[in-house]
Amino acid sequence: MGFEKAFVTKKLTEIDKYLKELEDLLACSDKQIKSDSGKLHIAERLLQLIVDTIIDINTYFIRELNLPISEDYQSTFFTLAERGILPKNFAEKMAPIVGLRNRIVHRYESVDTHLFLSLLRSNVKDFTKYIVFIFRQLKK
Repeated sequence: MGFEKAFVTKKLTEIDKYLKELEDLLACSDKQIKSDSGKLHIAERLLQLIVDTIIDINTYFIRELNLPISEDYQSTFFTLAERGILPKNFAEKMAPIVGLRNRIVHRYESVDTHLFLSLLRSNVKDFTKYIVFIFRQLKK
């Protein structure tokens, strides 16, 4: 089949759409989000959708470029960094987001709502950076 830039571009567009929704939600205060379980669940779901789509892109690059198979989804970031698709320091920063996604989705352990919102607010720009790095790779 070969590497399909259109597939990756579609996935990046999805992330961008989810980010716009998330940014609208994050315009609310933490107090507003915490007091409205619907808003909190939307924030959690948007994080899940963004991370799932990023994982889809990472695994697509790995498969289509015949890169070494990653042990887990966090490792996909490091595999792309080794290939120069993502900067190493960025991959190190992004990889743990998979663990947060897993804790939220699978309810492995309770997630402190204050910490979740703090992490989400402080790292939301990294999702935009991810889009930029992947678009740069597609242009090569």
